[in-house]
Amino acid sequence: MSDENRIDSAEEREIRRLEARAGGMLPGIAGISMFMIFMTILNAFAALRGTFGAGGAKYSVLAICTLLAVGVFGLLRLKKWGWAIVTAGTLLLSSGDFYFFERTKTGFFLIRALLVLVFFLYLVRGSVRDRLR
Repeated sequence: MSDENRIDSAEEREIRRLEARAGGMLPGIAGISMFMIFMTILNAFAALRGTFGAGGAKYSVLAICTLLAVGVFGLLRLKKWGWAIVTAGTLLLSSGDFYFFERTKTGFFLIRALLVLVFFLYLVRGSVRDRLR
């Protein structure tokens, strides 16, 4: 066996080891998914109760909630399209909370906006994107 073959086999073993280690879901993805599905359910029930109004806002919130729920289940299966939808959802939720904080000066919206912004920053990390299919 020549030196090149030994080097190639050592490189191949290292690649297989890294691929086996990289598989699976990160705990942060599961936590973010649970939080986002909880927020989706809360917003859907609020829209059905008429909190967002009776017109087009109600149906647009329900449409966004449906899309985000589909994205969460896609993210749990480690699909790239699920990651993209949830990443956009976290950015949308964070910007909406910053807007409501600016309008109402309620500290709850600022705290939730910062928390969801941390979720967004976690999702755009390279190590999270590397695990997606």
